[in-house]
Amino acid sequence: MTASVFDPDPDPAEAARRLAMQRDLLGEADAIRQGASGPGLAPRPRDAATLILYRLDDDRPRILMGCRSKGHDFMPDKYVFPGGRVDTEDGAVPSLTELSASEEEALRTQARRRPRAFPLTAIREMFEETGLIVGRKAQTPASYPASWAEYFACEAVPCLQGMTFVGRAITPPMRSKRFDARFFMADAQQSLIDDRPPVDGAELADLRWFTLAEALELDLPNVTRFVISEVSARLEGGAALRPFMLKWSRQGHLRERL
Repeated sequence: MTASVFDPDPDPAEAARRLAMQRDLLGEADAIRQGASGPGLAPRPRDAATLILYRLDDDRPRILMGCRSKGHDFMPDKYVFPGGRVDTEDGAVPSLTELSASEEEALRTQARRRPRAFPLTAIREMFEETGLIVGRKAQTPASYPASWAEYFACEAVPCLQGMTFVGRAITPPMRSKRFDARFFMADAQQSLIDDRPPVDGAELADLRWFTLAEALELDLPNVTRFVISEVSARLEGGAALRPFMLKWSRQGHLRERL
């Protein structure tokens, strides 16, 4: 794997917070280096998954994004892709198709969960936040987790075959809330069960299909801006691009290829 320095979200508030930490006798970076324990250390990142749905309108790619509500304590008022935290039971949800061997191998790197849990989480979160159903019409499985009851009530079953693993980003340790997020992309025309429009909810508002140029004009977290560049590269013929990994190290933020 090759690595280069990359700061996924250098906003002013976080920069000020980081500077204050450096003034402490034992700043966060020093604590991590020394393996110290106790209050104030970085919280462990929570596994999460995100799905970037795209479609081609007049040969112009459009991606689905929405705005996080003001009440969120993580990236409020920012435009993001639908996604959220992995539930323990997501990995056991039945699906009609599975990931390719190469996708599984990349997802297995430094992971504590079954690889299939991540795309299934992305499908569930897409349904919960937008009402859109990624899957196929099929007979409802005999058993499934309670958190998937509304999804399966639509007489759909997930499909993982069309899900492409784009990359992974771990929130820096100076943040009070941290996620280890896996990003997937899928062709909406092939993946969605029907052409119903997305519906705004408590998590995301102003859900729309933006061109890539329009998306880059939105108020975006820098990590989201980077993911859009990766999606754009893949849509322009970079299908062989290896998944990225953004993480924090003692040298700063690093970008690698898995």
